[in-house]
Amino acid sequence: MKISTRGEYALRALIYLGTRKDTLTPIGEISEKTLVPIPYLEQILLQLKRNSYVETKRGVGGGYKLSKEKNEVIIGEVIRKLDGPLAPMGCVSITSYESCPLEEACMLKPLWALVRDTIAEMLDRTTLEDLIKGRLKQE
Repeated sequence: MKISTRGEYALRALIYLGTRKDTLTPIGEISEKTLVPIPYLEQILLQLKRNSYVETKRGVGGGYKLSKEKNEVIIGEVIRKLDGPLAPMGCVSITSYESCPLEEACMLKPLWALVRDTIAEMLDRTTLEDLIKGRLKQE
């Protein structure tokens, strides 16, 4: 599993929008505050819109805002929708399984499965609201 710049920038944008209440925020402001170039940010916001995380209004006074409550935006879901599976190796992926020549004899598979489960569990219990309020759950 590798979080791409697309995934990281999407989270930056969501965090910024999450701090703006219900205000429509222009893309230039989002770009400035998140340090994401506007052309790339446009692509990311379009993906977030397609996945129902943001809504947009065109024209004067337009911009972007969250379309879900902050506590409904699950970080693991966002990452999966933008970057794909969370598994570090295809042989332990739940959604994009890839066979391995050593499948039966591989002694690394349990380790990769544990890594997958640990990462998925952490990301799936973290919401946008948790990130904004700085309350990551450690157990």
